[in-house]
Amino acid sequence: MHHASELHVATSDFHSKSTRIAVAPPHPEPTDSGWYLASGPELPLIPQKGDVDCDCLVIGGGWMGLHAARRYAELHPQASIVLVDAGRIGNNASGRCMGFVIDLAHNPRKRDFVEDIKGNQEELFVNLDGISYIRDAVEGQGVECDWDPQGKYHSAASQHGVEDLQRFSQALDKLGQDYTWVEANEIQAITGSRHYIKALHHPGTILLQPAKYLKNAVLGLPANVTVHENTAITGVQFGGPQHVCETPAGTIRAPKVIICASGYLTRFGFFEHRAIPLYTWASMTRQLTKAELALVGDKEAYGLIPADSFGTTVRRTADNRLFLRNVYSYATDFKTTTADVARARVQQQVAFDRRWPELSQIGFEASWGGLLTLAQNGGMVFGELGPNVYGAAFCNGTGVARGAAFGKAVAELAAGRNSRVIDILKTRASPSRTYPKLVTSLGVRFVTALRFRQAGTEV
Repeated sequence: MHHASELHVATSDFHSKSTRIAVAPPHPEPTDSGWYLASGPELPLIPQKGDVDCDCLVIGGGWMGLHAARRYAELHPQASIVLVDAGRIGNNASGRCMGFVIDLAHNPRKRDFVEDIKGNQEELFVNLDGISYIRDAVEGQGVECDWDPQGKYHSAASQHGVEDLQRFSQALDKLGQDYTWVEANEIQAITGSRHYIKALHHPGTILLQPAKYLKNAVLGLPANVTVHENTAITGVQFGGPQHVCETPAGTIRAPKVIICASGYLTRFGFFEHRAIPLYTWASMTRQLTKAELALVGDKEAYGLIPADSFGTTVRRTADNRLFLRNVYSYATDFKTTTADVARARVQQQVAFDRRWPELSQIGFEASWGGLLTLAQNGGMVFGELGPNVYGAAFCNGTGVARGAAFGKAVAELAAGRNSRVIDILKTRASPSRTYPKLVTSLGVRFVTALRFRQAGTEV
């Protein structure tokens, strides 16, 4: 395992050079997120003009970056903080998830999932810290996001799905977690679908509208934070007394930089050849009519996570839509196309047909993909990457709660604070090197296709 002290070794050669690095900006997404389209008016754009100086620059306006900027500003109310995002906040990778704020990840296929009590307890502690920080924005600042603390349903449509749920329940038992078994008649009444044969309800997860939260949380940031969207970093030169980051409109100079750019952190000269960029795909219906709502169950909103992780995730939302997510695919150089979206949409239509055949002819109003960055060894980036350069990345899924916790913690670290969350994250393994890109691409494509087939009716 690579501990925090080794993280500095992995990047020290780069920082000793203090050379300019050209940073390739993210590829534009081929389609908008359905969450973003349904989230209301766009944020007012504040253009960056010319050269800007600030006390701390945060790169990336997702779950990590947004909460890092907020926390650093809270700890240093007299400091000037600039937060930049290459696109529109809420339409970035963070706004493209399914809106589950999960306290304990569901990973029964991990070989030591049931036995890894210490790891699961630490995971739970970190995620609960993230949830608490998000809840504080909702309850303390009035950030509107369709907050719904009802928990989540782990749903099975096959016998092997039921077996996955039973393994998950064993881990919950060992952790002393509450849960309830939901039999076929009840889950079918909740969803209006005969597709499901058993479920497990696990409290603790929050459902929310991710794009709505991200946009409204920007509006609730402390007054000493300035946000620039559509502002990609195109070049960097790290080194004291100020780091210099180039943008299309000029430069941003800051003595302290926090990079929360997911897998794109590797383009800043850190942990190169460590990211495995995956995309997950989702589709959204239009708002359902009163008659149509009668077909999708007697619960006004819910979230279903498939027992098999390659199955179909489902949300019925507060604004009366259905969201379905399935299909994982490797994204060479983090790039996807409209053809990729169209291929995934076909599979989401199959899932729609299986679950609600009386309704599925309405199709979808929007389809999109969202970036998920993995490391081959499940490792993550957290800590000081070089003198006064900090980073958090590679949350390997469950990104909402983890992202908020990681962002809050890396800001506290940058501010000279300490916490149990920081101590836990410092012990996590760093991302290992991937195999050559072609090998990784072929391997991921083979494994995801195999797992997708094996998931069967869980899709």
